[in-house]
Amino acid sequence: MAKHAMLSSGAKIWRSLACTKSELRLDLTLACGQSFRWRETAEGHWTGVMGGRVWTLTQTDDTLWYHVYKNQEGQKWGCDRKGRAGISLQEENKPEKRFKGALKVEEDEIVAETAVQDTDEEKEMLRDYFQLNVELGELYREWRAADPHFKKIADIFTGVRMLRQDPTECLFSFICTSNNHISRIQGMVERLCQALGAPLCQLDQTSYYDFPSLTALADSSVEACLRDLGFGYRARFLQQSAKQILDSHGLQWLDGLRSVPYLQARDALRTLPGVGTKVADCACLMSLDKAEAVPVDTHVWQIAKRDYKYAAGNGQKSITDKLHRDIGDFFRKLWGPYAGWAQSVLFCADLKKFQKLKEMPLMQPKKEEEDRDEEETRIACKKTKMKVEENQTVKHMKTKSACHKKAKMTVKKEKVV
Repeated sequence: MAKHAMLSSGAKIWRSLACTKSELRLDLTLACGQSFRWRETAEGHWTGVMGGRVWTLTQTDDTLWYHVYKNQEGQKWGCDRKGRAGISLQEENKPEKRFKGALKVEEDEIVAETAVQDTDEEKEMLRDYFQLNVELGELYREWRAADPHFKKIADIFTGVRMLRQDPTECLFSFICTSNNHISRIQGMVERLCQALGAPLCQLDQTSYYDFPSLTALADSSVEACLRDLGFGYRARFLQQSAKQILDSHGLQWLDGLRSVPYLQARDALRTLPGVGTKVADCACLMSLDKAEAVPVDTHVWQIAKRDYKYAAGNGQKSITDKLHRDIGDFFRKLWGPYAGWAQSVLFCADLKKFQKLKEMPLMQPKKEEEDRDEEETRIACKKTKMKVEENQTVKHMKTKSACHKKAKMTVKKEKVV
């Protein structure tokens, strides 16, 4: 059985991209509630499904390392059909009595060419998924300058990037988030993939599946199936939304929303069953290239009130469309066109799982104080030593002077005698 890859086992099977931790931190970006498909399978190693392939990612200070697994047939998922098509085409065109050695060379060339194509394609997939064309360090500098509160946490929570996910996976994953928390959502999304997605591979007794297609989600039997799996009322929303997209818009509709303005895309998504303003904003921000979208839930509302003294809606118990819009506008005015990215940093910093990171800098003043005390003690000791040496010198000089005086007097007495 195949095992999860580890960088310590050797870098031969790994590929790499130049990327500093200030531009991307995997532990924060992959675990802050944007995507629900990634798990830490070894220390600092994250395994998940993206683009129909199973990946393990890890990083060093200035490099992002990645490994893509093959399926049981030895082909990489997402490009296996292309690879098989290339080989079968060669076999169809070959003469029946072709020299076997020549065939072997040709097949090797095909495999080598496919490997190069795969490597280039995978590198581009990663660049696109993490939106590495966006200079995060520059955005952090702008947000620090505009926002004193952001400045306080920016040095701790560096490298929190916005993912660019597949629109179908992102939207239907966030339909599952209603009245839910991250760990439970992860379990639901995993069961959804196991029930309706294509199997990809098995690593260390863990099976990985692709995210279901719209066609699979729209099937009439899906609601009952998902209710049996514990989805509750969300089962109906998932099936009906998929069916409505296929019946009214077509397979490419969600991808097409990337090219329309933010408000138009958000309002279009809100016509789907189970998709409110917050879920629509999540899909806009995390899969449809709307960097200005600011998803607002009770968590974000609390951040606005506690850290920014945002007073609007204080008497309300729930978030209305107006309050959602007003809070979004407040942050858009503060942070600018990438407001959704900045909001994700604050959201990440407020999660319970990351609170220990906030405590680490608090140790620094104590260390500085200890160092200062040590330095003061050293200086005091030096001063004391210098004083002692000075006193000893003075005493020595006095003794020497007295001896000299006594000797002089003795000489005088001898002369008198």
